[in-house]
Amino acid sequence: MWARTPARRLAVPPGRSASRGARAVALEDLTGIRRRVRLRRPQRVTLHSWSFHQLGAFITYKAKRAGVPVVCVDPAHSSRECAECSYTHKANRISQASFICQGCGVACHADRNASRVLARRGQNVWNAGRKSHVPPDNL
Repeated sequence: MWARTPARRLAVPPGRSASRGARAVALEDLTGIRRRVRLRRPQRVTLHSWSFHQLGAFITYKAKRAGVPVVCVDPAHSSRECAECSYTHKANRISQASFICQGCGVACHADRNASRVLARRGQNVWNAGRKSHVPPDNL
């Protein structure tokens, strides 16, 4: 039970935004993240202790309870893509926290930019009417 508590706490903010009238929730499709990511030993321990599936399931549950659809999107290069002009380049990501677009010059926090990119991708998936890969409802 103790392992579920952090995931439940992290699922609360998306659940709140869903209950406040959000149109949809876009989640990164994190299938296979443990195989794709190359990290140093201490970071691997932290990564492998997280239950990404469980967090996605909690967010999906809370969104469904509020009547908000959930769309899973491909996270590839979302940290390198500009949310304003869609220019994608490795040099856009200056550091872990800084993002400066080499195309249009927009400067912002890297996580904020990536969240806007993912939101746009979610909107595109929704508008195209494609079937999303929503985490299964195993709760």
